[in-house]
Amino acid sequence: MGSKRRTSSLVEEANEVVGVEEENALANPIKKKMKKVKEKSGDRADGGVPTASIPSAGTNSIKIMERKKQRKTLDKLRRRGSWDANAQEKPKLMDVDSKVDETSGQMVASSSNAVPVFHIDVFKDLASADASSREAAVERLVAELQEVHRAYKGSKELLFESGSDLEAEKDDGLKDCAPSVRYAVRRLIRGTSSSREEVKDCLLGRLFSYGALARSGILNELCVSDPNTPVIKEFVSVLLTLATKKSYLPEPAVTVILELAEKMQVDHLLNHILEAPGLSDWFNDAVDAGNPDALLLALRVREKVSVDSLKFGKILPHPFSPARFFSSDHLTLLTQCWKNSTSCQPRVHSVWPVLVNMLLPVVISQAEDVVSASNSLKKNRRNRKSSSTDEEIEKNVKNFCEVIFECALLPSSHDRKHLALDVLLLLLPRLPASLVPVVLSYKLVQGLMDILSTKDSWLFKVAQHFIKELSDWVGDDDVRRVAVVVALQKHSNGKFDFITKTKTVKALLASFKTESGCMLFIQNLINLFVDEGNDSDEPSDQSQTTDDNSEMGSLEDKDSGTLGSSDSLKSWIVESLPSILKFLKLEPEEKFHVQREILKFLAVQGLFSPSLGSEVTSFELQEKFRWPKAATSSAICRMSIEQMQSLLASAQKMELSPVLLQSSGSSDIGSFFMQFLSTLHSIPSVSLFRVLSDEDEKAYKKLQVMEASLYKQERKGGPEDFMYKYHALRYLLIQLLLQVLLHPAEFSEPVSEIIICCKKAFGLSDVLDLGEDESDNDIEWMDVLVDTLVSLLPQSSAPIRSAVEEVFKCFSYNVTHDGLLQMLRIIKRDLKPARHRETDSDEEEDDDDLLGIEEDEDDETDEAQTVETGESEEQTDDSEAVVEADKESPEDSDESDDGMDDDAMFKMDTYLAQIFKEKKNQAGGETAQSQLVLFKLRVLSLLEIYLQTNPDKPHVLTIYSYLARAFVNPQTTEVSEQLGQRIWGILNKKILKAKEYPKGDDVDNELLATLLERNLKLASRPFKKKKSTAAADQSKKKESAARKRHKMLASLAQDSTFWILKVIDASAFSEEERQSVFDAVKNMLTGYFGSKKCPIKLGFVKEIFRRRPWIAHHLFDFLVDQCGSSKLEFRRVEALELVVEVLKSMISSTGSDGKAAKRILKTQVIQKLSGLLKELVTNMPEKQSRHADVRKFCGKVFHTISANNLTKSFLKEVAPEVQTACESHLGELFLNFKNGKQQQKVKDSA
Repeated sequence: MGSKRRTSSLVEEANEVVGVEEENALANPIKKKMKKVKEKSGDRADGGVPTASIPSAGTNSIKIMERKKQRKTLDKLRRRGSWDANAQEKPKLMDVDSKVDETSGQMVASSSNAVPVFHIDVFKDLASADASSREAAVERLVAELQEVHRAYKGSKELLFESGSDLEAEKDDGLKDCAPSVRYAVRRLIRGTSSSREEVKDCLLGRLFSYGALARSGILNELCVSDPNTPVIKEFVSVLLTLATKKSYLPEPAVTVILELAEKMQVDHLLNHILEAPGLSDWFNDAVDAGNPDALLLALRVREKVSVDSLKFGKILPHPFSPARFFSSDHLTLLTQCWKNSTSCQPRVHSVWPVLVNMLLPVVISQAEDVVSASNSLKKNRRNRKSSSTDEEIEKNVKNFCEVIFECALLPSSHDRKHLALDVLLLLLPRLPASLVPVVLSYKLVQGLMDILSTKDSWLFKVAQHFIKELSDWVGDDDVRRVAVVVALQKHSNGKFDFITKTKTVKALLASFKTESGCMLFIQNLINLFVDEGNDSDEPSDQSQTTDDNSEMGSLEDKDSGTLGSSDSLKSWIVESLPSILKFLKLEPEEKFHVQREILKFLAVQGLFSPSLGSEVTSFELQEKFRWPKAATSSAICRMSIEQMQSLLASAQKMELSPVLLQSSGSSDIGSFFMQFLSTLHSIPSVSLFRVLSDEDEKAYKKLQVMEASLYKQERKGGPEDFMYKYHALRYLLIQLLLQVLLHPAEFSEPVSEIIICCKKAFGLSDVLDLGEDESDNDIEWMDVLVDTLVSLLPQSSAPIRSAVEEVFKCFSYNVTHDGLLQMLRIIKRDLKPARHRETDSDEEEDDDDLLGIEEDEDDETDEAQTVETGESEEQTDDSEAVVEADKESPEDSDESDDGMDDDAMFKMDTYLAQIFKEKKNQAGGETAQSQLVLFKLRVLSLLEIYLQTNPDKPHVLTIYSYLARAFVNPQTTEVSEQLGQRIWGILNKKILKAKEYPKGDDVDNELLATLLERNLKLASRPFKKKKSTAAADQSKKKESAARKRHKMLASLAQDSTFWILKVIDASAFSEEERQSVFDAVKNMLTGYFGSKKCPIKLGFVKEIFRRRPWIAHHLFDFLVDQCGSSKLEFRRVEALELVVEVLKSMISSTGSDGKAAKRILKTQVIQKLSGLLKELVTNMPEKQSRHADVRKFCGKVFHTISANNLTKSFLKEVAPEVQTACESHLGELFLNFKNGKQQQKVKDSA
């Protein structure tokens, strides 16, 4: 029954070898049950080969005969003694049979160990893709067949009789071979895995045998011995006939013919192979049929014989030459061949490597590409001469790409698109960079973008692989990099990365490493910009967005909607040129050369336009400048100016110091730009792209003159701080000059003020005739400079802000108090009206009212609740807690501002006045509010610079007070969380935790005392929970946010307290002034002892005492009194730790002088401690933990007194009844102290 489970004729043949095991299978009861199921299966399809996994029921009679033969064979084996009669042998045979069944027909030569075995699974390894696996399988196949055949011919021949009887007679010369050998040879002939028809026709087997004959050299020897032999022609004819049987057979058949041709002489090839019957017709039909295999054969044979022949028909031109073959007409004639070559996918047809080798016969080295690139920099492309061979190759490649890729493959199916990309990968290793624009054509790039823009596309991974291989091919070769980037962006209108959602172009741009590569890239982009780079057959792009992903340095706040579709590529060029500097690491001189070329291009295209024609030659510069034939749009001009500003700002940051620049003679990019601008402007046929007004024209000229004067001063040398000032102001003037061109009628006034400041700062009165500008002599020039710098911050670009910050940094040492207040008032202002409490006008407001501090009047209640109304719904009273401690005049206070109109209130700050006017015109004022937030952030940057350069100046206190007030104001975080975090960061990093702090006699002691008092009050403020009518989840979120903010404010107050005390400690405070410090701390402690809700932590007070012992010593009596008299028991017990802390501090302050410590204890401490002991033991807490704390405190006091030999003095101060109470509550602790044992323990420990 085991043979019935075989599923194919191939495995059925294996039964010839393993028939011995069938008897054991018949004995298996489970397999007998399978008989009924198998007998119900369908008929056999042909010749005894099963058509399904279950044999048909119509062959029962044959099966009976087979079983009889198997029984006879078994009897013979038993008679010859080959089988063991032991019953234990049967399970082994059954196990062998089950293994055969599981492997679907594993062939076994014999059931005993003496009989060799042939394993049929070797054919599986023969079909493996791994060459080593195939080789191992061949060796295993031959070895096993040899063993089986030797055994068959030997004494055990009868073991195989059943196999020979089971097979029909076949006249194939294998009659005398073992069944396994017959099976293996026949299967190799018909193919290791083939369909039923292929088994019948032996197609693959015949192909296999023909290939073996061709490679063996027998036919070649026959041709040499007999030149007139017809065998070769018959052989080729048979192969051609075989090739027509299946669609996949022509290519291997041609391969066999070519293997034969490689071994033959040329004359034999011409007389035998080309004269083979049917070959001429095959070539003639190839064009119409689209037979790429015939083309492959014709090309290879033509390459071998190098003789023109009409036998090739129309498939090859006559006479033959690469130029004729790659002509547009001939390639078009073979269109169907190109399309049909996809039959062997995913493998690329063998004809394509032959075509690529013909098209580009020599692999182009990188050195040749570099030479070609250097030539392109020296000569214009139209004047460049090239050899005829190069021209022919370029023409051939162009025809190849246009006809095959663009006309035949790319517009067709996905398979053919796939083939096009595969063939391109074959071209890359041989492709010179000069031909990249030809290969990466418009249609190819558009096709790539279509595929890559849709991830669901069948070809998405294919296109991804192509892009990766293309990038790898570029490698570190800048010539290839330039060619690929230009091709991709030119045909995508500058948006390849944006459309494909990749970073291909961005990654390529970031990889420039040499000056020559950058210069080549610049030259190519300039040519692309001027020539407008769009082919006539390219459709216009309706999109108005630019490729944001491929930009490495895109503009801030750029309005892409102002760019027309035709400007998209130009905008990418303008933005990409400066972007290559971002990751470029070159020597300063090399980098200057790159910056200079970029700046020249941007200046020419952005600032000027020719009056006549599109080319202008400067004899002074000895250079020719070109413009596009169509006028450049204003959007591109504006973008070019903005890129110039960014480039100049980056150059200023990366430049060496002005001192080193002056000493080394290095080039200055700012000076070069101004000189280039002046030279170009002086050319009669060149004019500015915009006509300037009279005011702007004056400002433009003033800026040029002042910049030149400052540059001369800088080159003269001098003190380093002056050199920095010259340098920073020069770059600010250059940025302002570009701003004048970019924004007409907006910057003439700031320019005049900056010019005045430059003249007064450096005494350059002879540079310009200022006329009416000199009228404001009473105003401090530094205040004017600060006012002008601040006025440039609103709505300005990043380069302007960077230049302003550099100038402010250089002059920050000269900033006056008024200048600081001007900036701080901007931080303080808000568009929302301030909240005011109703107060009696007759009563004088105290400090708390002035700062809006609302004391909690009902400290005994569990929660302080306020009613939510309208605008103040989400606000807490934090803004009313701190810190307007500087002495403002009434004009500067919030209350007095309300009575002024907007213009008067912001007379010195026109921008804030403008914001208030916007608020009147816009509902809600959201735009004005966001602008004000940005303005505040930019002013904070200036304040941060001031704090970095002046950390120890008294003005830091003023800055702190304003910033703390702004941070505590809830509107600050409501309007912008970023603003609140920025203020918090400056307060912490630049003030409170800075290494330096205000020192000296100029520090305002009264201001310090007031700031300390306010911060201690803020730290003592309990959290106020508000009533809420909102949903529970929202109410919890609001409460959580409020608690978080309260925690931040408490942390700010504590850190501020430590910092203020540090400043006080370093200042010359008189005793009277120190009293205000004591009062402030005492008030805080009074609130601590008097209120359960006071959030002050004991650790905070301990830290104050530890850092400033003089405060602790002064407050010792107050602490002892509070610990004895406070109504809140837990506060009294808790504060005992403070008493111990102060006691230790007082003793440690005396150093090693024991007499001084004893004197202090005897005169200042003992009496107070005895009184405290009386209060403690007469009012001993009932709670056990507090009782333990009191005992612990008393033990520390007794130890300190005993250590200083003051036990008797202390006991004298303690009344007898108090001592009795001590004995009752403290027990042994007090008795040991009283009897001197405590003192003895101290001595022993010492």
